[in-house]
This record gives sequence, structure tokens and C-alpha cells, in this order.
Amino acid sequence: MKTVTGLFDDYDDASDAVGELEASGVPHGDISIVANNSDGRYDDGYRSDAAEDAAGGAGLGAVIGGAGGLLTGLGLMAIPGVGPVVAAGWLAATAAGAVGGAVVGGAAGGIVGALTDSGVPERDAHVYAEGVRRGGALVTAKVSDGLVDEAERILGQTNSVNLEQRRRAYEADGWTRFDADAEPYGDIKAERDRIRNASSR
Repeated sequence: MKTVTGLFDDYDDASDAVGELEASGVPHGDISIVANNSDGRYDDGYRSDAAEDAAGGAGLGAVIGGAGGLLTGLGLMAIPGVGPVVAAGWLAATAAGAVGGAVVGGAAGGIVGALTDSGVPERDAHVYAEGVRRGGALVTAKVSDGLVDEAERILGQTNSVNLEQRRRAYEADGWTRFDADAEPYGDIKAERDRIRNASSR
């Protein structure tokens, strides 16, 4: 198994990538999405049973494997330094497990650890976490050798973020690494960052 990851500035592009991964044969339980929710796209009333079950010790991936696909199991959680996110899948469950499964309460910066534990280089994991902090959506899949090329194609599509370009843009502003103690981006700041990133593509 190999972990393949893609960062998107737009939630809808990330959602489309999840659908393509599912259609290509990647099982629901091997896909994860973590998307910034600073714009309040999903409120507490939207929270699914997936977040509650994960808080009780079940992994999100196990909860969302039903016929409706991964995105039907989205739940709300908070990640220090990132703020409110909408998440589903193994990465969310792993990040939440960093604090004993308290998904609804917070994930203690566990997103970087969850990514590195799955094989993502730490340097890249910090950029992915910062990308979510700044309003983006992260899609991650654990794929078998036979699906690696297709998963990389899907997550490397033109609407995904070029990781090296984004790293350079962050570093040009003085950023060095994701900081779980940093203030989360608010909706307006995240939207400004998305617009700036879209214009620099």
C-alpha cells in the first residue's frame, strides 16, 4: 500500500477527486478528506454519526463504508492550528486518535503525525496541514500497487495544488512549518488566501 495525497484550494474539487478515487476502485475505508470549515459550510446540525462514533472509539473509516460513499459520512471536528474542519476517513480518525479519539473536541495537531505515520514525508505533511489551515481541502488515499498510478493522476489533476509551488509561496512569507499553536484562519483571511493562490497558478 502507498499513501497518495492531494491538496485542493476548493472543496468541490476535492469532493470530485474523492468520487473519482471511489469510481477507480479505491475502497471507501482507504480514502480520507479533511477540509477547512472556517466558512461554516457545515454547521453543528450537519454533523453525522461518524464523528460521534469516532469519539466513542470507532474509526471514521469503519463508520462511513456504506453505500452512500465516503462523503456521506462527513463529520465536524476541530484541529488546533487549523480550526474547524469537515472530515471523514482514516486520516481524520488517526488524527483524532492522537488525543484518544476525541474527534469532536480536537485533534492536538495530529494531522502532521497522522500523515507522516502513513508514509508522507514530514516536510510535505507540514505543507498539507498548512494548506488546510489556510482554507484548503486535503484528500488522502491508501492504495494498492495496481492503483497507485491512477490515484496519483486523480490527485495530481490540474485543479490540485502544486505542492512545491505552494511551499515556496508560504516560505516567501516567512512560513517554516505548520504550527498547531497558531491561530486558525478565519473565513475572510482564508478566502483572501484562496484568491491569491488562484491568481498565482
